[in-house]
Amino acid sequence: MSEHKIAMVGTPCEIMAASKLQHYTDSPIDVKLGLFCMENFSYKYFGNLLKEYDLTMNDIEKFRIEKGFVFLFLKNKETVKIPLSEARRILRKNCNICVELTSETSDISIGSIGSDDGWSTLIIRTEKGEEIVNGAIEQKFIESKELTGPQFELLKRIAESKISKNLEMIEKREFFARPVLYQREKSDDAINKEISESNFQDLKSNVIDVGACVLCGACEYACPDNLITIDDTKPRMKGECPQDCHACCAVCPRTFIPEDLRNDNSKALGEYIKVLSVKSIRHTQGQDGSIVTTLLDYLLTNKIITEALIVDKEDLLQYLLHTIISLHHHYLVLHTLHLTR
Repeated sequence: MSEHKIAMVGTPCEIMAASKLQHYTDSPIDVKLGLFCMENFSYKYFGNLLKEYDLTMNDIEKFRIEKGFVFLFLKNKETVKIPLSEARRILRKNCNICVELTSETSDISIGSIGSDDGWSTLIIRTEKGEEIVNGAIEQKFIESKELTGPQFELLKRIAESKISKNLEMIEKREFFARPVLYQREKSDDAINKEISESNFQDLKSNVIDVGACVLCGACEYACPDNLITIDDTKPRMKGECPQDCHACCAVCPRTFIPEDLRNDNSKALGEYIKVLSVKSIRHTQGQDGSIVTTLLDYLLTNKIITEALIVDKEDLLQYLLHTIISLHHHYLVLHTLHLTR
């Protein structure tokens, strides 16, 4: 995999999975672009909700959540509005124990909270991220401006709200003996000892069976013997774990977090270098999506990466890691090539 230099795009839990893959394995992930995420919907139950409106996933071109509603923009150019209070009944259970809004272990975090319409909020977290953003500005891929004080305070307030609300849920779950391992603080030595004594059955008991699995696909990807598969929206084991393998437990974003990756809940936005408001010059379709596309365009054009990676769905609700974007004759094109371990 050494020939691959990959940029990964994902939500906070998916970016944490990528960070743990980098920590524990020889991962080809070189750049992490994290998305802001308050919460997410169950793919399966979202489909059921659409049926109540005589719609299917194939009818939807895009959707947006704002001002207390889920707006569905259909391929026939109609717009359907669903109250967020109604949509909340199909939220994924694991989102209730997530205290991270802004993908704190990414190189660059991207979201709309705090910025004006047509602009995106961008948090630079690492020197690598700063170099990428500066290059994208210099080469006129994006333009930037400072966030105002009130805009920054809004972003911070929403992040603090998510932390506060979901820490209460974590406390309730722990009270009823439903472990939330990633929020338990242990030394790296203690974590390594725990991992060395764990296998897929422990992952199943402590994460999957208690509704904490985020379906990122990291366990499937890390398994050296290809024994784990995502089936019916759950990781499942096809055989027996080798006695000396603990990879799935190590890379899961909902097991113990190494000290250098652990979030500080007293810092609502995590560690960062700079917060900006940015707008794409090259790709104007959409808001946050256009910034992600533009940054990938910059990375590929300058040969900083060879391909991009997201956590995506295929048929039968299977979550798989795919390389999706490469540069071909100066256009971004889709691929469905599986990463080779």
